[in-house]
Amino acid sequence: MSAACRADQRPNRTRSRAALLTAGAAVAALVLTACGSGGTSGGAGNTNFVAGKDGVDTAAKGERAAIPDLSGKTIDGKQLDVRDYKGKVVVLNVWGSWCGPCRAEAKNLETVYQDTKDQGVQFVGINTRDTSTGPAVAFEKEFGVTYPSLYDPTGKLMLRFKKGTLNPQLIPSTLIIDRDGKVAARTLQALGEDNLRKMLAPVLAEK
Repeated sequence: MSAACRADQRPNRTRSRAALLTAGAAVAALVLTACGSGGTSGGAGNTNFVAGKDGVDTAAKGERAAIPDLSGKTIDGKQLDVRDYKGKVVVLNVWGSWCGPCRAEAKNLETVYQDTKDQGVQFVGINTRDTSTGPAVAFEKEFGVTYPSLYDPTGKLMLRFKKGTLNPQLIPSTLIIDRDGKVAARTLQALGEDNLRKMLAPVLAEK
């Protein structure tokens, strides 16, 4: 039997394998850019955001993209949907327990969270590339992190952001989401307390 005949008789397997390769390539792209101390803005075309010299990219209020569906189980097994926080300013941090810069910034994020949570600010993490929740739970315990984190081992939540927007591209990445559920600012680097406060303050001041 010819190779062409064998291929014709296995179309479903071929399509399935192609789909797996495509998904694998997307996840591999995240792995290749993972755990950096900084990064560059990505996306082609009219991005509608301004890249700052401090590593923080921002979008004007009328030019912001809405967040995609960011829902699922947290690392402690609870259900969470970021859209439920609409009306609050959300600080969204993408992290992994294996990531050195994530470890360096963890206490800074928790400190700012404690200082701002009574001002209508909610922090949410997205834990990614951890093959089980055990290391993620241990990370939160070690650094005293009290805000919730979605468990996203394959990076599928990151991939839901549209290209050319203020999307997370590195681990760590931090986004500031305005009260309307739109991305106002992004950084692709580990954050100190002061930088995080400067990044958050303009969005928190919006009416």
